[in-house]
Amino acid sequence: MSTYTLDTATSRATPSPVPGKRMTVPGLKGRKADGTTAEPIVMLTAYTMRMAQLLDPHCDLLLVGDSLGQVIYGLPSTVPVTLDMMCAHGAAVVRGSWHALVAVDMPFGSYEASPEAAFASAARIMKETGCAAVKLEGGEAIAPTIRFLTERGIPVIGHVGLTPQAVNALGGYGARGRNQAEAAKIKADASAVAQAGAFTIVVEGVLEDIATEVAQAVEPPVIGIGASARCDGQVLVTEDMLGLFERTPRFVKRYDDLAARISAAVETYAGEVRNRSFPTADQTYRPKA
Repeated sequence: MSTYTLDTATSRATPSPVPGKRMTVPGLKGRKADGTTAEPIVMLTAYTMRMAQLLDPHCDLLLVGDSLGQVIYGLPSTVPVTLDMMCAHGAAVVRGSWHALVAVDMPFGSYEASPEAAFASAARIMKETGCAAVKLEGGEAIAPTIRFLTERGIPVIGHVGLTPQAVNALGGYGARGRNQAEAAKIKADASAVAQAGAFTIVVEGVLEDIATEVAQAVEPPVIGIGASARCDGQVLVTEDMLGLFERTPRFVKRYDDLAARISAAVETYAGEVRNRSFPTADQTYRPKA
């Protein structure tokens, strides 16, 4: 039995499924026509069932990102993330959504060795989660793998520019494209990924004019993160944009300060427990009259 089978009678995960209404790969790719996208694609990360439920009505794409290594597990980078982690969280996000297309990151080490290894990893992710696509990082070097996957029925989201899985080789998370050679590589990588069959491409942490050029040059929609408002869509780590962490990356706009609000709520709860004002009669059970 698949890990994403849902018993709505016993689970809190009760999305309102509307058959045929979930976003599709052709539908999202078709948003871009003649080099322009009239309605930008909205994409956010999700790692849990409940967050997926909250984000799903507003998003076209939910990405189960390997950023869960840092956001959920407190790891120093995405490098230690495993296939087991991605499958478990991917299944949870599929259970909590019905509208957005769900894509799952392929973690470091699960696809680089060969196209065949990548297919085995991607097939496992799709079988165990019920997701509709996978995402992998890399440009020209990984393009043959993208082609191998897409020719075998696995939709792929590409990822170029700043690629966090290569943080050790890159020497950090700084913006890419600050010199002519680097800028040329980003453009070549995006072109190679597009020609290999990726249905959309994430462009992360690059200079604005480069991201704009890439979005105008390639056929698939380009989703920006720390890139350009002229991309065909945008993605952020949800916990960053909600203000759940003290540090906010430069490219993130904080739409709330949930960390402060959660802290305040917990402080109130702790005070009521200590002064015995919680629980009250409303929260306790008594004999029926």
